[in-house]
Amino acid sequence: METDAVFRALADASRRDLLDRLFVRNGQTLMDLCDGLAMTRQAVSKHLRILEEASLVTAVKRGREKLHYLNPIPIAQIADRWIGKFERARVEDLVAFKTQLENPEGETE
Repeated sequence: METDAVFRALADASRRDLLDRLFVRNGQTLMDLCDGLAMTRQAVSKHLRILEEASLVTAVKRGREKLHYLNPIPIAQIADRWIGKFERARVEDLVAFKTQLENPEGETE
């Protein structure tokens, strides 16, 4: 996974909106995804191509239709690498703080 491509893809609000739409209903066509958006079909197609290049979306041809599916793996990898490590330290700090509050000065268990 190229992390830079994922971050670039996620940096755009329109692409995040497309990912949200696929999260709600996976396997949509280009026309389905265009429905209700203030974007041209060509603009949506361009955004989908960027999402596919970042492996955030996969497309499967079914007859004459091309269905788009959310691929959550790159987002999970970012969460593990960039968010998880920061969250671990925070939880450890909270556990230490709780222990300190529960054990008044100088008391040991």
